[in-house]
Amino acid sequence: MSPNPPSRRSLLKSVGGLSLGLAVTSGGVFAATSSAHADPVARNLPAPNHAGLRLVAHNEDDPRMWYYRFETDEIGWNPAVNVLVPHGYRDNGRTYPVLYLFHGGGPGQDFISWDRAGIRQLSEDKQIIIVMPDGGPCGWYSNPVTTNVGPRNWETFHINQVLPWIDANFRTHAEFDGRAVAGFSMGGFGALKYAAKYYGHFASVSSYSGPASMRRDLGLVTHWANFTSGAFELGGGTVYGVPWNEARVSADNAVENVERYRGKRVFMVAGDSPDPFDLFDRMNEEQVLAGQREFRALLDGAGIPHESHEAGGGHFIRPDLVRADLDGMIGRLRTAG
Repeated sequence: MSPNPPSRRSLLKSVGGLSLGLAVTSGGVFAATSSAHADPVARNLPAPNHAGLRLVAHNEDDPRMWYYRFETDEIGWNPAVNVLVPHGYRDNGRTYPVLYLFHGGGPGQDFISWDRAGIRQLSEDKQIIIVMPDGGPCGWYSNPVTTNVGPRNWETFHINQVLPWIDANFRTHAEFDGRAVAGFSMGGFGALKYAAKYYGHFASVSSYSGPASMRRDLGLVTHWANFTSGAFELGGGTVYGVPWNEARVSADNAVENVERYRGKRVFMVAGDSPDPFDLFDRMNEEQVLAGQREFRALLDGAGIPHESHEAGGGHFIRPDLVRADLDGMIGRLRTAG
């Protein structure tokens, strides 16, 4: 997998609009899932069935990238999680901080997306466990107001199930100073949302081209979340309801929850020059950039430190900044030991 920024053609363009793209580089897909073990206790997991998750398949043959699939009452199909462990984790007995890393939105985006984007190489020497769960093609890291396809409670799945399952089965620093959350595009939105809404869970939050303002421009981000979730996730249902559930919008909107980032490390990236002839790129990154600027001004006004980057180009993952961010979050979190 190349760590270089992807070409314009490599961006997912199945649907134009905000937070549907995830930059994809060639190669490096986690290939062992098709031969997943049926026995959920092959590695003698301390708690294979825990926090409402029932382990139905797994594979730990790769030295670092381990795969798990679950049954859960919160999701109407069996979602999966990739867990990327540091070199030596299997035998060294050390305890590690954890990064929860979320994928972007759009058809085909899932728990493997960050592997396709090169996360193994980017974290090659990093002393941190990286957890990459399914979040639905357009789940928006939320429990929807309405669904016509069964449960899609991604927020509950991540916060009340995946997080405690990881702490029960891996050697983690299971505390505020032991966890970071980050994501690209829709996943960056989810990271900002979870860091504020679940204040004591994550000491570091990073948003790579994720929207930070839901009400600006007549609520374009919220409208887009409703449209895309209805079209690609909920069978005509919506994340925020029609009309909106205003309390839900406010709870998920970073710019309305500035104080809840106090005491955390905050890292943001937005592209400052999307392709003027590419409607997909413009609709995504122009809205992201404007929202992040609004959020940054509010953080500055509140005296809350943050690290922010406006980088050339549009809506894609920037590997150099992800690599630098990994170092920053590891420096903020409790160290492995």
